[in-house]
Amino acid sequence: MKKILSFFVFIIILGSLSAQDKFTDRRDGNVYRTINISGVTWMAENLKYKAKDGVSFFDNNSNNISDYGVLYEWKTATTACPTGWHLPSGSDFRTLAIYYDQNGTWGKNASDSTSFGLQLGGMLDYEGTFSEVGESCYFWTATEYDSTNSEYFSYLLIDQMSVIDISRPEDITDMHGTEKANKYSVRCIK
Repeated sequence: MKKILSFFVFIIILGSLSAQDKFTDRRDGNVYRTINISGVTWMAENLKYKAKDGVSFFDNNSNNISDYGVLYEWKTATTACPTGWHLPSGSDFRTLAIYYDQNGTWGKNASDSTSFGLQLGGMLDYEGTFSEVGESCYFWTATEYDSTNSEYFSYLLIDQMSVIDISRPEDITDMHGTEKANKYSVRCIK
């Protein structure tokens, strides 16, 4: 009896430990790896939730969802995160960028517990052109500039060198964010 009880205690502890780095979205059953950076829990995978409006999959191929997630218009992105999660602000992404600048690489390896798990899902621009899959990822932030433009965070590979950018007017005076009708990836935080 003592061995059986010990076994169940071990299974419960093991289950609770492994649950600390995974999240299951109750809306669709998608499971996401999570990481904790500077006291904030981030999804370490692109959101895959298929909202009713304002979404696309790269090249309009739903088979790309598992590799790259879903691309969202900004308005849809602001409400796409599951209950208890939300779209990060530009400040959240700046904190994340500083962390990775000081502590190593962003990483693409989903099995690495410290990896942001970059999925270079490209984008769909407001004119309907898909581009940059495998070369870049763009993420919406919750920061709105005006009725047509919003802030985004990008990670690009150019000649095997990473370029990280946050579209802030404080950095470039004529920067006005990007068209909210573009479709970018979403990472949620809590």
